[in-house]
Amino acid sequence: MSLDSITKTIDERVSSVFEPVASALGDFVFYSVNINGAELPLIVAWLVVAGLVFTGWFGFVQFRKFKLAVDVVRGKYDDKDSQGEVNHFQALTAAVSGTVGLGNIAGVAVAVSIGGPGATFWMILCGLLGMASKFVEVTLGVKYREVHEDGTVSGGPMHYLPKGLAERFGANGKTIGKVLAVLASVMILFFGLFGGNLFQVNQSYSQLASVTGGGSSTFALFFGLLIAALVGLVLLGGMRSVASVTSRLVPAMAGMYVVACLVVILFNVTAVPDAVGTIISEAFSPSGVAGGVIGALIVGFKRAAFSNEAGLGSAPIAHSAVKTKHPASEGLVALLEPFIDTVVICTMTALTIVIANPASWAEARAGESIGGVTITSDAFETVLPWFPYLLTVAVLLFAFSTLITWGYYCLKAWSYLFGRSKASELTFKVMYVVIVVLGALVSLDTLISMADSVLFMLAVINIIGLYLLAPIVKKELDKFLAYVAARRSGTAVEAAEAAEPEDEEPVKVV
Repeated sequence: MSLDSITKTIDERVSSVFEPVASALGDFVFYSVNINGAELPLIVAWLVVAGLVFTGWFGFVQFRKFKLAVDVVRGKYDDKDSQGEVNHFQALTAAVSGTVGLGNIAGVAVAVSIGGPGATFWMILCGLLGMASKFVEVTLGVKYREVHEDGTVSGGPMHYLPKGLAERFGANGKTIGKVLAVLASVMILFFGLFGGNLFQVNQSYSQLASVTGGGSSTFALFFGLLIAALVGLVLLGGMRSVASVTSRLVPAMAGMYVVACLVVILFNVTAVPDAVGTIISEAFSPSGVAGGVIGALIVGFKRAAFSNEAGLGSAPIAHSAVKTKHPASEGLVALLEPFIDTVVICTMTALTIVIANPASWAEARAGESIGGVTITSDAFETVLPWFPYLLTVAVLLFAFSTLITWGYYCLKAWSYLFGRSKASELTFKVMYVVIVVLGALVSLDTLISMADSVLFMLAVINIIGLYLLAPIVKKELDKFLAYVAARRSGTAVEAAEAAEPEDEEPVKVV
């Protein structure tokens, strides 16, 4: 029996077992209501409303404190003796690497095909709102993290939900929080293995095979083994290793992609005003796209919510490892994440497609079934004939950065469930790299579909927790702003910190 037939059999058997479960779960999690002819998944509304609420609750913090967030990333307010594993910049790039991926390339193309150019406007708006949600969840992630004896750090919803709810609501809150923590860990683990791992490898291999003409099972196996070895080496080094790689990889890959977008845009610079005008006018136009203005709004919100993961609870795991004494400092850093992912990279993709106006985009808008990667690639080919090769490099880099970041997320979820022993962590790492190899050989579309549903189920749990714990975040923000004011005025920082409330528990060392 050939390797091809074996992998085909695996795909078929997994689908036959899990397809009913995946279908039922997807129908439940992504339940949609019809609004003016467009389908709105309620989970997307849940995420957008959270961003809107937190934007108002914290007084438009993503706009008022944007410059301060940049200053923190630059290290202007670093504390050299703070606990943690990585600096603010490394924590940010590690988290961004988990969100920037194929969705920024293919997903955006699909969005502007279904929702029209106007979807771009709503995508940007949703990204801006998501900045506030990210600020809240990451502040909580750092506040309730655990610093272990070896200096490593664990954080995320499986830590801030039980601790934060216990602090606010006592024994009952603690019990509920522990149940939610276990559920959050299971959801993160499941998505990481199949959405953050297998899907990334499968799609990056498909793009490589289409460009090189390869496609044999032997080539797929070699590719899987190579990526697995690289991922394994990074994961063995822990968060410091992940941050070291992503702090170099993310700026390089994002920069490369944005420069390519700018080349296309500058080559068609005279078309820019019309393209921007089209995006704005179609965002509010009642015709021209499926569902009119509501359709454009829904598609744009959906793309942004799926891309930047604001409110899902994943990013706090990476941000919690930062070296800081002030949780809100990293919360401010984290609000830059949706800005980079959605407002910059997703928007650059959309603008490039609208300006280049490739034939495949027109066909997709007319109802033809055309892959998002194809549309994006065609847009760049109008100026850069060799772009498919650059796109392949971008896809590989995006996929690899997502792989290692989600590997770290999964490890923390696994450790919460099964302990931090060397045997436990080694078991997980072996399992993770094995799935990397499988990702090059099998698609397991059913499990990937389930993974998406599971991750967005986590958003329901996580955002309820964020609402309940938002007053604590407000206190942390006030404390950090007082610290910043003291640093700027030259007042003794010790005096500013001494004036902080003493009724909060310090970071737990375990």
